Amino acid sequence: MAQPATRQQLKDYSMRRLGYPVIEINVDDSQVEDRVDDALQFFAEYHFDGVEKMFYKHEVTSDDITNGYIDMDSVDSSVISVTRLFQFSEGGSVNMFDVRYQMALNDFYGLRSGLSNLAYYSQIKSHLSLIQQHLDPEKQIRFSRVTNKLYVDMDWSEDINAGDYLMVEAYTVLDPETYTEIYKDRLLKQYITAQIKRQWGANLSKFENIQLPGGVSFNGTQIFEQAQAEIEKIEEEVQLRYELPPHFMTG
Repeated sequence: MAQPATRQQLKDYSMRRLGYPVIEINVDDSQVEDRVDDALQFFAEYHFDGVEKMFYKHEVTSDDITNGYIDMDSVDSSVISVTRLFQFSEGGSVNMFDVRYQMALNDFYGLRSGLSNLAYYSQIKSHLSLIQQHLDPEKQIRFSRVTNKLYVDMDWSEDINAGDYLMVEAYTVLDPETYTEIYKDRLLKQYITAQIKRQWGANLSKFENIQLPGGVSFNGTQIFEQAQAEIEKIEEEVQLRYELPPHFMTG
C-alpha cells in the first residue's frame, strides 16, 4: 500500500508512517479528512501536476451580453485561472479577400517547391500580425476564482452577438478521484503525513503539563514543531521546483 490509489489508502498510508497501529495517533478521522483536503488544495494550487491546461469553446448567450461577463461555472467549475481569450473578430477568420488569404493562395506552391523564400514569407506574416495587433488587438480579460466570472473588456452590445463562439484558454484542477496517480505523488504523501502529524501535536499540546501514571507525559509541542518544520520544507520545495511559472496574462 505504499502506492495508494484511493483517498482512504492515502489516509491509511499516512497514519502508518506516523506509527499506527503500533502507536496510537490521537487524531479524529474528521480531522484527517480536513488535513487531506488542505494538502490536495495546496497540491492543486502550486504543483504543476495538480492542474491541466484546457481549451473551452463557449457559445455566447444573450445573458452573457446582458451581464457583461461569462459565468465560468457554466463552462467548468474546476477552472482556477484564465490565461487567454482567443481573437473572435474578423481577424480571427480569413476570407478570400483578406491579404493573408491571397498570400497563402499565391505563395503556397512556391513555398512547397522551394521557389519562394520562407524567411521573407515569415517576416511578412509577422509584420501583418503586428498591424493586426495595433488595429484590432486581443480583448483584455479579468477573472477571479472567488466570483468565477470572466470579464472581457469590450462593448458587448457592439463587438459580439449571441451565438458567436469564444475560445478560452484556462487551467483546471485535476480531480484525484478520476486521476488517481495524484495520490501516489511523493511530495503529496509526505505533505499529508506532516499535516496529520501537526494536527496530532496540536491535539496533544492540550495536555502538555498533565502527568500520567508511571511518570509519562505528553510532548505535543515537540511533535507540532517537528511537523511544522517538515511542512515548511515541503512547501518550499514544491514552490521552487514544481510550481508553474507565473503567466502575465492570467486574469
